Amino acid sequence: MQILDGKYVSEKLKIEIAQEAAEVLTQIGRKPHLVAVLVGHDGGSETYVASKMRNCEKVGFKSSLFRYEDDVTEEELLEKVAELNSDDTIDGIIVQLPLPKHINPDKVTDLIDFRKDVDGFHPVNLGRMLRNLPSFIPATPYGITLLLKEYGVETTGMHCVVVGRSTIVGSPMSVLMSRNAHPGNCTVTICHSRTPDIKKYTLEADILIVAIGKKNFITADMVKDGVIVIDVGMNREISTVTKSGYKLYGDVDFENVAPKASWITPVPGGVGLMTIIGLLKNTLASARKEIYA
Repeated sequence: MQILDGKYVSEKLKIEIAQEAAEVLTQIGRKPHLVAVLVGHDGGSETYVASKMRNCEKVGFKSSLFRYEDDVTEEELLEKVAELNSDDTIDGIIVQLPLPKHINPDKVTDLIDFRKDVDGFHPVNLGRMLRNLPSFIPATPYGITLLLKEYGVETTGMHCVVVGRSTIVGSPMSVLMSRNAHPGNCTVTICHSRTPDIKKYTLEADILIVAIGKKNFITADMVKDGVIVIDVGMNREISTVTKSGYKLYGDVDFENVAPKASWITPVPGGVGLMTIIGLLKNTLASARKEIYA
């Protein structure tokens, strides 16, 4: 069993991103600029946004954060997004999900200028990705492909089973793993909450990507020997033994699945860190006008 170490790879890629960001500063006279919008005080969202902002500073990006209380109206939030769209000094805009129930996340996502949609959630970017055209790829799937590429994990001809069908991870991941590229060229099966006997499919997986949001959902009896496991799960539980006051668990029972795996990502220290790399690389591409002029 070998670890797909997101911490090691993310630190390595941040050095490269920082060098490229310095070149952008010389070329356009300003740093790449990422703006985050955070609504409410969800613990997970607070942690994720703080990490994104902190990593921007590390690689020489400018970062800005706009905070709103839970009672912000949908109209106010949409007005802010429209304002950010029109600011030519901003390269990337992210609105941290989830949003309060009275705000339609699709309406917010769809309003973000697709040329600044560095999360890769806009229908234009998802559609271009489906057609294998240049686009901003959703940050988590993008980060996973970078991790697989860094370790030289062979994927061609393999059966990839994706557990989870969200437009943020599961669905785009299935597209990326099936396309004619590296990583890619897999035969892909998608499983979800309505799939009967998921174990039947996970046992067939050469590559298993799990993004279902349930702690330790995948157990040792659900995987075959030699499987490559990508655990996207980030399940937070209150803990009295950690400094932060909570502990993270994946969707995979790491302790018991790892001995059967050829490669596996840990939680934490795996996909989460690579998601930030995907976001940074998308922002860099936006500042350089690599995808949209």
